Amino acid sequence: FQIWRLITNFLFFGPLGFSFFFNMIFLYRYCRMLEEGSFRGRTADFVFMFLFGGFLMTLFGLFASLFFLGQAFTIMLVYVWSRRNPYIRMNFFGLLNFQAPFLPWVLMGFSLLLGNSIIIDLLGIAVGHIYYFLEDVFPNQPGGKKLLLTPGFLKMVFDTPEEDPNYNPLPEDRPENQPRDQDQNQQQHPQ
Repeated sequence: FQIWRLITNFLFFGPLGFSFFFNMIFLYRYCRMLEEGSFRGRTADFVFMFLFGGFLMTLFGLFASLFFLGQAFTIMLVYVWSRRNPYIRMNFFGLLNFQAPFLPWVLMGFSLLLGNSIIIDLLGIAVGHIYYFLEDVFPNQPGGKKLLLTPGFLKMVFDTPEEDPNYNPLPEDRPENQPRDQDQNQQQHPQ
């Protein structure tokens, strides 16, 4: 009944070293770019992507006997970002130039050069592709529809409520009854 392990397995990136710092940089960078880019103003959808990806990785990780999924989670974020930004040119350590959709594969090759198992990277790419396909590709196909719907409770917790067009504020809360500052008042009524 150690339920916290369902979350903490995504927080372990191995011992301190080059691979650890590499994962931290990529996690920070691509998580931030996704949040500020395609998920701007949609925090609940961003959290739902985390939950969906984490659930699939945990499920597939059980079958492959993978217990630490932090690197797979990072690769999933990189995959989703790279597919949503296909025309961005990338440069890897000044040695390799490529388009953004190849970034997860370049990272997998680099991970292989560092002596890591590529199974974890392949899991992240697979889960990222499943999310990207269900969210961005399938709904735009003829006869396709959006299958990943963010639950209402996540929207209620994370997203700001929309303004009700029928809302009628109290007289003291209406903008015309708010005190104006001195400069604005003098501009409207010159002496």
